[in-house]
Amino acid sequence: MENLSEMLKGVLEGMMLQIINQKEVYGYQIVKQLQELGFNDISEGTVYTILTRLERKRMVLSTRMASELGPPRKFFRLSHRGQQELSSFWERWNFLQARINDLQTGVDQ
Repeated sequence: MENLSEMLKGVLEGMMLQIINQKEVYGYQIVKQLQELGFNDISEGTVYTILTRLERKRMVLSTRMASELGPPRKFFRLSHRGQQELSSFWERWNFLQARINDLQTGVDQ
């Protein structure tokens, strides 16, 4: 689907928190998972910028681990603060999704 990037900017951080919540991952794994979901326009640079921001906000913790191919990789996992933000993200998402569905189907409030 084209022209999703502007809409996606507001939810990409939450999507990444969800991916990290599923298992400890490194940045390129996040990129690949997003691409598998059909978000092919998301660049590695965007993902790494968000990871840096999440780390600065102490929502993710990182650990360097040896890699079989190349230099050590930085693996990310959610912190307690990140888990709280993920929960809040899904609450906001569910609220927004319900209102949009109501609007689309013409349900009166």
